[in-house]
Amino acid sequence: MQTIRHSEQTLRTALISKTPALVLQYENLDAGERRLMNEAFQPNSSLFEPITLHSQSDWITSHPEAPQDFEQFFSDAKRKTPSPEKCHIYIQSIGSLGNTRIISEEYIKWLKGYCEAFFYGLTVKLLEPIPVSATRCSFRVNDNTKNLQIHAGDILNFLKRKKPENAFCVVGITMIDLYPRDSWNFVFGQASLTDGVGIFSFARYGSDFYSSHYEGKVKKLEKSSSSEYSVFDNYYIPEITSIFLLRSCKTLTHEIGHIFGMRHCQWLSCLMQGSNHLEEADRRPPNLCPICLRKLQCAIGFNIVERYKALLRWIDDESSDIPGITPKHSREGNVHLPKRAEAFKEWKEWIIKCLAVLQK
Repeated sequence: MQTIRHSEQTLRTALISKTPALVLQYENLDAGERRLMNEAFQPNSSLFEPITLHSQSDWITSHPEAPQDFEQFFSDAKRKTPSPEKCHIYIQSIGSLGNTRIISEEYIKWLKGYCEAFFYGLTVKLLEPIPVSATRCSFRVNDNTKNLQIHAGDILNFLKRKKPENAFCVVGITMIDLYPRDSWNFVFGQASLTDGVGIFSFARYGSDFYSSHYEGKVKKLEKSSSSEYSVFDNYYIPEITSIFLLRSCKTLTHEIGHIFGMRHCQWLSCLMQGSNHLEEADRRPPNLCPICLRKLQCAIGFNIVERYKALLRWIDDESSDIPGITPKHSREGNVHLPKRAEAFKEWKEWIIKCLAVLQK
């Protein structure tokens, strides 16, 4: 295992900059916000730790990229920011997200609430769910895993055409695996920063995806043409658990972060780190490091205390997380929903520690 440690001066410059105008911008932040962000270059900080690499297959090793500090983010002429006219994040679900309509509806409501807290200050709206056939995308069966996959680029083109006028971005979510081109095995998600659209799959976040007993394998794909979508009528959907929800929330916010112009983080352990595989994605925390937090705050303009409080409210709101609820007028019988907060306990404790620093 390798630890990437940057010097105090390197991290200070990455966060604050040496440009007088950006230094002044930082100094004008709330004292508590500066106190929290300064943890970035405290050698023994318990809130923000260095990045650890566990294998040569980890993202930073296999995908060398130039790091992006705050000044580079701020000065990026191609970066898009929300405006009063374009201040909504739209979520488009593609195909069923749960094994029942009720689970699908609750799951996407959880994602909506999480995004509204994470990107505090912006409104998140849900578009009417659509079947795969509505996108007219290409699809295939993966040669290795034998599961259904849909073409990410085709979905992006569909979302671009459907993007509402007042949208900052539109993100598609699906339980069907994605591939970006024929030569690739799969991709967790793909986004177009220029067009403000993204598509993300949670298919590989189920506990059984990589097991020999995975139920989503397709023995043979029989289709008369690329427009024969009946194969998706009863495709396999993994069980929604608390850890599944955590993985989904992390992927969704990571990828939307890219649409804001945030590149992969190489400074500290951070949500914006790249990930090549599920194990690496699980090691990635749900929080932003101070450098990426300043980037997002600059783009949206939120108060950090209020944002963290909103995230705590989302974690603590268990009003709809009652296992075995039977919705009125439902023909779907007993609906079992996870206790969503279980996988978020560590992050809740971390947020409380940050609030203590902010509110000293």
